[in-house]
Amino acid sequence: MSRPGRDDAPDRLYTLTQGRTRSGPDNPFDLVTLVVAECDPVPGMQSEHTAILRMTEHPTAVVEIAAELKLPVSITRILLADLLAAGRVSARHPRKAAVPDPDILEQVLVGLRNL
Repeated sequence: MSRPGRDDAPDRLYTLTQGRTRSGPDNPFDLVTLVVAECDPVPGMQSEHTAILRMTEHPTAVVEIAAELKLPVSITRILLADLLAAGRVSARHPRKAAVPDPDILEQVLVGLRNL
């Protein structure tokens, strides 16, 4: 049984990333970062870049892009960093749930104990 991305020829992955193994320390992409295309693909683009731009017409998580491309997340992050540097995509982090005020939580706890 083959695993997507794991059993690909290493030379293919090396070629996709132009030999890079990391996308840089300021890479904003984690697994749940939402990626949105800022433009349409243009002729002559790398096929994976074209596929990413088509996939991200609507916000799409990095992990979903990697799964669709059947590439490791680390390779996908490098490709996304290239597109971000070129201004072809934007990255949005999902909103974190607001942390309730600890005083309100304590009041709720006291109220529940009084029941």
